[in-house]
Amino acid sequence: MSVFLKKILWATDFSDEAQEALLYAEAFAKTFKARIVALHVVPDFSRALYDAAYVIREDLVRRLNFIKDEAKNKLTVLKKAKGIPFKAIVKEGSAAKTIIETAEEEKVDLIVIGRKGMSAIERLFIGSVANQVLRNSPVPILVTKKKSGKPRFKKIIVPTDFADREEVERDFAWKLAKGFGSDLTLLHVIELHDYELSPKVLDDLFNSLLKRLKQRKKREKADIKVSEEIYRAINASAGIVDYAETHHFDMIVISTCVQTKLERFFLGSTTEKVISYTHVPVFAIPPTYCLA
Repeated sequence: MSVFLKKILWATDFSDEAQEALLYAEAFAKTFKARIVALHVVPDFSRALYDAAYVIREDLVRRLNFIKDEAKNKLTVLKKAKGIPFKAIVKEGSAAKTIIETAEEEKVDLIVIGRKGMSAIERLFIGSVANQVLRNSPVPILVTKKKSGKPRFKKIIVPTDFADREEVERDFAWKLAKGFGSDLTLLHVIELHDYELSPKVLDDLFNSLLKRLKQRKKREKADIKVSEEIYRAINASAGIVDYAETHHFDMIVISTCVQTKLERFFLGSTTEKVISYTHVPVFAIPPTYCLA
């Protein structure tokens, strides 16, 4: 299991969400014997510096250098206070772009980032930094929630729709479950949308899907409890979020489908919607793995 994850990038803005993400990064690092790289991104003021008058420009440069030094000091203090060894990096630029560039430069295997709160408009049209990273990341990202207490990994859920890429999801989930000693649940959501189906039709559909779910290729024995569940919801993302939270799962493992640019701009993938609305940590597999 030590070769599964060798290096983890923890992206931080020093918020409570970021502090929670560090606990998860540490838990992953300990379990899979990985190293942690800590990254803080300072906003890029280069355009403002270019347009500003000379006197103002000098003041902005001094202020920017102060912010960078302050961030480095915070990371140093945090490393000592938490007792978590990590390589500290402070860069200037766009948060999402810089996170991705650093992940590639450092050759990390996982990005761990906190989920920031968003308004309904931001969820619909813009998406969080986490979603922007997911769309372009070369590696999986773990999006954590703000909570208290030690991270738990007793129950992992893997949503599936019988697509070819689901083997990628199951491979990641299997490795995670083996590492953490978790129970694994494979979930298929029946999307009802606004259709009204008779109880008999629903029962027949439910039973046929459950049979199909149970007939899949079996994995090697590894003392992992694996169960299959079918859930009814208006759409996939709503069903995943509701099932994961009401059944108290500790992590969702899910991949991002490839969609048209228009669909992704206005709606986002099912994975992005789940990240935006759930309070359960999400291990998200980027599109590059789906296409592999």
